[in-house]
Amino acid sequence: MSGIGRYRDQYHSQGCELGFCRGGGCVVKARSLVFDLFGDYLRYRGGEVRLRDLIALMGCFGVPETTVRVVATRLRGEGWLESRRDGRATTYRLSEDAWRLLNVGRERIFDRAVGPWDGQWHMVIYSVPEADRALRDQLRKKLSWLGFGQLAPSVWVSPHDRLAQVQDDLTERDPVRLDVFHSRSRGPEADRELAARAWDLEALNRGYLEWLERYQPRLDGYRNGALAGRDALEERMRLVYDYRLFPFRDPDLPPELLPSDWLGRAAHEVFLRAHDLLRAPAEVHVDELLGFTPGPVVAPAGENVSGK
Repeated sequence: MSGIGRYRDQYHSQGCELGFCRGGGCVVKARSLVFDLFGDYLRYRGGEVRLRDLIALMGCFGVPETTVRVVATRLRGEGWLESRRDGRATTYRLSEDAWRLLNVGRERIFDRAVGPWDGQWHMVIYSVPEADRALRDQLRKKLSWLGFGQLAPSVWVSPHDRLAQVQDDLTERDPVRLDVFHSRSRGPEADRELAARAWDLEALNRGYLEWLERYQPRLDGYRNGALAGRDALEERMRLVYDYRLFPFRDPDLPPELLPSDWLGRAAHEVFLRAHDLLRAPAEVHVDELLGFTPGPVVAPAGENVSGK
């Protein structure tokens, strides 16, 4: 399997870890930092970067030059980066597959489902040979990422019709059988009970509360320009890293299925405001390191520039 599950794997794979958050709370892998820099900055500056500039950018987070070189080489070998030589300089850009997966991840992080729910559930029942445990794990990750919850062994449900996306990455060689259904419950009370069984909403809400307690009090400081230069860049990267763990767990349920004290939407609004408030000072520092003169927003061909 490939596709969405591979996006998640970029941030949970082994090797090349670093801790750059002085305030504690997160350890970021060097490889995920490369994707974040492309996603938030380099895509708007031509979509490519010279190796020496990548070294300077990652040096802001305490990543040594030797580690940057190793990570860049590995990502190129895995097909996530492409490179070219300009004299003695090496320039890197993301491959088409990497851009596509990065966009999928950014859409999930920055966007939320809108519009009323039609009351219909979408169900997947799968069968995978016991020997293909890795394939079964990948399928579960994909279902979770797409907002499905496990109602019973091999039975997953979602209020969003994403069944086609579940099948997108399956090939004829994959020994997976999928049965899909569309159905309704007995009514609103049964819907809420079903949601509470399929997802641990209480634990997720506690996570949102802790996140809000950490970041909401910082908004005034962001708004007043309390952070600049490297501090703003580091804080914005920490913000994205701390928040992007939620879309892996949050099924983005319609309001009808959520508890009355749900904090997910409030956290998302705080994230968007904080991300925007830190943008200007962080980008100033990036431009200084790259020697880049700001102009019209430029992104790779075929790429959108939303979510900046």
